[in-house]
Amino acid sequence: MQNNIAFLTSDVSRLLRKRFDVVSRRFGVTGPQWRMLAALRRTPGVNQGALAQWLEVEAITAGRMIDRLEKAGMVERQADPHDRRAWRLFLTDAAIPLLDELFTCATEVFDEALHGFAPAESALLLALLERVRANLLEETPPERAIAEGALAHG
Repeated sequence: MQNNIAFLTSDVSRLLRKRFDVVSRRFGVTGPQWRMLAALRRTPGVNQGALAQWLEVEAITAGRMIDRLEKAGMVERQADPHDRRAWRLFLTDAAIPLLDELFTCATEVFDEALHGFAPAESALLLALLERVRANLLEETPPERAIAEGALAHG
């Protein structure tokens, strides 16, 4: 099973992204733009570099998405008071109803994905995935990683 965890979670993630892309297009945004808007809702005032890192895209790619969302009236740039070279990003009032509709759609996608799960099973799945994430967020000291790798291979 351990060898399949990465493939299975990657597949589930890919399928969810694919479904979100289909849903978001009905509202005139792409899946990545939706993720950017959602990230800005969670962290208003974030700068472009941090946002790009969180979305795992190049800064130039994030910049182009921000340009399109700004042109559509969904995002505004404000000068960073502590760094004249940086811009802080915020949602506009026009983005809020769109995000509310997208989050309703997201709930429907999640309901579809968890069809047939008992509430306790859904809660357990979420709790287990959060534990996996927490485990992977922990930094492993290089010496321990090397020792564990040596034990696993030899």
